[in-house]
Amino acid sequence: MLRHLPNLITLARMVLCLPLGWAILEAQPVRALWLAAAIGLSDVLDGLLARRFGWQSRLGGLLDPLADKLFLVSALVALAVAGVAPAWFVVLALLRDVVIVAGAVAYHNLVEPVQPEPRLLGKLNTLGEVVLVLVLLAAMAGLPLPSLAAQALLAAVTALILASGGDYVWTWSRRAASVWQRRRQRR
Repeated sequence: MLRHLPNLITLARMVLCLPLGWAILEAQPVRALWLAAAIGLSDVLDGLLARRFGWQSRLGGLLDPLADKLFLVSALVALAVAGVAPAWFVVLALLRDVVIVAGAVAYHNLVEPVQPEPRLLGKLNTLGEVVLVLVLLAAMAGLPLPSLAAQALLAAVTALILASGGDYVWTWSRRAASVWQRRRQRR
């Protein structure tokens, strides 16, 4: 039973995304910050438990990034609707994810089964988006943050979105070309 604890924590994290979005939309930034902190801590906790006790599973490997995306999408969309995050940024972040998922589906259907492979730029992008969400929530809660710092963070995360999206497209396109080349050589 305990070996399923990381997955249960991940599911709880996913459930917390709804009240997080609601807190943002209802202009309750302190509550939203606490929820975001709980989501972040649960992400760390489920990963530590899974690695420490060898409780990793294929389901956990799928649920964890899904929970991360659910957190980011719910927070960013709510922040955009609340007028805190620029709409263009949220559209760009969502478009990156759509391109990656569509590419993975195409690769799976046209080339070979996809083995999820997190990329360094993808992890840095996720970290950047999480930090940006926290900074925007802190600003929404009235914590004094230099405007220039927030703008620089937004620019840096925008660059990460573009770089990581391009990295995924480049890497998987080259991999597909290599697989097709090997198949042609065998004929």
